[in-house]
Amino acid sequence: MIKRIGVIGAGQMGSGIAHVCALKGFDIRLADVDQAHIDKGIDAIGRNMDRQIGRGMIRPEDKDAALRRISTATDYKPFADCDLIVEAATENEGVKREIFKKVCEGLPSNVLLATNTSSISVTRLASVTDRPGKFMGMHFMNPVPMMGLVELIRGIATEEETFRTVREVVVRLDKKPVNAEDFPAFIVNRILLPMINEAVYALYEGVGNVEAIDTGMKLGANHPMGPLELADFIGLDTCLSVMQVLHEGLADSKYRPCPLLVKYVEAGWIGRKVKRGFYDYSGERPVPTR
Repeated sequence: MIKRIGVIGAGQMGSGIAHVCALKGFDIRLADVDQAHIDKGIDAIGRNMDRQIGRGMIRPEDKDAALRRISTATDYKPFADCDLIVEAATENEGVKREIFKKVCEGLPSNVLLATNTSSISVTRLASVTDRPGKFMGMHFMNPVPMMGLVELIRGIATEEETFRTVREVVVRLDKKPVNAEDFPAFIVNRILLPMINEAVYALYEGVGNVEAIDTGMKLGANHPMGPLELADFIGLDTCLSVMQVLHEGLADSKYRPCPLLVKYVEAGWIGRKVKRGFYDYSGERPVPTR
């Protein structure tokens, strides 16, 4: 039975995972590279729980109890008593590999490891650890507190007991687990990111402007967010990273990242988190940048 969960990374995904796990009674060890990142993550958790209170989804006492279950650190020493550790660092394979090498140092052999990667090979990440049989993908959707799906991905060495145990955790979180094979970008991003990339191509080629493309998909396909608005929400750097994984991993030209997406990332216009992407978020209302 999993009781204590370590979370590596206090950013949008890591703080969201800590949030939902703490609300469901798990003790959480949340780690990041420095205290400023951790403080920002804890603040985000508190604000998101306040939104849930405002919507009648949880009670104020639920928030207080959940926050008490979260302890923080800037190293991995507190993870020694965890049953499961979930890595939710930036979507960069080199960074993730280094994290797993370090976290395994002195870690008890029974601790399970999971990665929240949205696109990178689970088998490759598992290979740098001392426990590939106790390693798997556990891909939460963003924003974690609101989204009901978790993709579960076995690496080639993942043991059945590991898979069953992690699946039970997902069910306890009131999320719906779906099984995905260890192919680039798994299920959701294999379908979603090429759609976003095609929307950027439509913008790049002058088929429509930002507003026309997003309005077209919202009203013409009944999508809750337009693809360019969604790209800004995800982060254009993450979108580009996933498209690069697809292009390199599947060697198919249909996954070639749009040059305009590359240009926006090179400019540092990577979406909501920097207040500028396909929209400018510095004012009261988002304004298209093209």
